[in-house]
Amino acid sequence: MWKPLGAACALIALASLPARAEAPKVVASIQPLHSLAAAVMKGAGTPELLVSGSRSEHTFSLKPSDARKLAAAHLVVLVDEHYEAFMAKPLAGMKGKAEIVAMADLPGMTVLAPRQGGVWEPEHGDHDHDHHRDHGAMDGHLWLDPANAKVLVTALAAKLAALDPTNAPLYAANATEIAARLDALDLELRARLAPVAGKPYVVFHDAYQYFEARYGLAAAGSITVDPDRPPSARRMASLRDRLKQGGAACVFREPQFPAKTAEALASAAGAGIGSLDPQGASIPPGPDLYFRLMTGLADGLTGCLAGR
Repeated sequence: MWKPLGAACALIALASLPARAEAPKVVASIQPLHSLAAAVMKGAGTPELLVSGSRSEHTFSLKPSDARKLAAAHLVVLVDEHYEAFMAKPLAGMKGKAEIVAMADLPGMTVLAPRQGGVWEPEHGDHDHDHHRDHGAMDGHLWLDPANAKVLVTALAAKLAALDPTNAPLYAANATEIAARLDALDLELRARLAPVAGKPYVVFHDAYQYFEARYGLAAAGSITVDPDRPPSARRMASLRDRLKQGGAACVFREPQFPAKTAEALASAAGAGIGSLDPQGASIPPGPDLYFRLMTGLADGLTGCLAGR
């Protein structure tokens, strides 16, 4: 493993070298994975992104331009074909033609099962339906644990080096720098979130389990199981009672979805209202998006929970 000083010297030296004329064509499914891929490729090339901004991977469908990106790709990055269901058919036709990096399949990845019971899943008779739960026991929001992000960065650097040996030292140096940033981010988040670790709250949908497990947070439930479907009246009543009985301090909405449901629940339970964004929908895509996304979650949580 490179020493930090060695990595820094190597980065300075590599910065003066001309980039290869054409780096491998990389396509990433969603913004957090695209950000990590962009950071590994910095100085050599820029990956393409499929699901951008406030668009939802739950309802996304490929356009002809997206299909062309995938057809030209040397490497595709995604969580897995069940999380990004729109990728299942294209990936079947790409086997043997492109490298596929499925985050969920990487050795060393922490993978959690979906939460079960009560306000973490549909009640009998509800119409809430989450496609994540249709395809086995995995919560797909893997990127919200910085340790998982490090595993992905290491894998991407190795895959890119194999495809592009000329730039292999650059990918390795970038990966070393990103790993150090992720370690620093992890320490920062742990310190910032420690004061609010025991305070219960409700999220819009169950996207934050990896973040909560990493930092000992006390989520009490989710408003909806499927973010693209409104919650039932029964679910709202159950959550309101849970909030009142458990003294939940805050209800968190997501900027991609209407705020009125979260605001109504917070008002009925006498809780604060905040906002969390697990995808970085309002952040410009690029190498820094992942870090801004993660610190933004800490900002949202501490901003509402502190002092309650």
